Amino acid sequence: MNVRIFYYCVFAVILSSIHGCDPGVKTVRIGMCSDVHLPTMHDSKRRILSFIDSMNIAKPDFIIELGDFGIPGEEYKPFFDIWNSFKGPRYHVIGNHEMDGGTSLREAVSYRKMENSYYSFTQNGFHFLVLDGNDKEFPDQKGYRSFIGEDQLIWLQNQLAGSEFPMVIFSHQGIGSDPGIPGERYSVKNAGEIREIFESHNRAHPETKIIACFNGHTHHDFAEQINGIWYITINSMAYKWLGEEYASVRYGDEVDKKYKWIKYTAPYKDPLYTVVEISTAGYIRITGKHTSYEGFSPWDLGYPEHLKEYVKPQITGRLLKFNMD
Repeated sequence: MNVRIFYYCVFAVILSSIHGCDPGVKTVRIGMCSDVHLPTMHDSKRRILSFIDSMNIAKPDFIIELGDFGIPGEEYKPFFDIWNSFKGPRYHVIGNHEMDGGTSLREAVSYRKMENSYYSFTQNGFHFLVLDGNDKEFPDQKGYRSFIGEDQLIWLQNQLAGSEFPMVIFSHQGIGSDPGIPGERYSVKNAGEIREIFESHNRAHPETKIIACFNGHTHHDFAEQINGIWYITINSMAYKWLGEEYASVRYGDEVDKKYKWIKYTAPYKDPLYTVVEISTAGYIRITGKHTSYEGFSPWDLGYPEHLKEYVKPQITGRLLKFNMD
């Protein structure tokens, strides 16, 4: 078990006993990972097993992966079985790569035993909303999508209006302003509209306010607060995607031949994941986890320097404050 996760668990027990004196304070602990990309890496079993083993010891209230986990198929079934071995509630977010290889959205959702690609649940006095950022922006759109369509927006607004608890949002593509390579847009295309919906709700209903939005997708380590709501990107478990321009063979010809996409990534030596604690006492605590790159770093290969603040082999430990007023 990762040492930081262990000490976090000890701290959480102490903190929970303190908050236990105040029945009005609600706290939830979430085991979180993102962008596992099972088909891409040659050592995916080691990575996902490390996460589940750690979480079965840490015992968060639930675990969630924030998309780009893997596609259905017999070769990936053992990895899904490892995920399902967690001794507690577990949830999926649909990423853009869930539909690779001709997989339909219906097949991706069904394989995970999800009722829908967007849904909600409650835990420990919080209401959680899982969004699907893969809607079509226009009817004949092809390729990867990054949009939340009208039907889902209606559902979202109904969820906000009907909530009895403070809320946390999960999505694959972000809703904040996570930066990218010039000319690329990583957030959902109607992120501004969605933030306006969130902010309007918070002004009218502070008792059921949206506290934070968590996403994956960019393989960045990033957090920002916009008008009182935290937007947090959880780094990939496995690597930073660099692209063909920055190709580098890292694991030898045999692995490179079988796993053709690895050469376009900067893999992390150890898997990245975290435990996140959210409390109505006014904080979000993110457990830090650090590793190193396998082989060349993105900067050795000439990757854009302006992203250095966010492209790193780590999940930064953070204590983020918010107001419930």
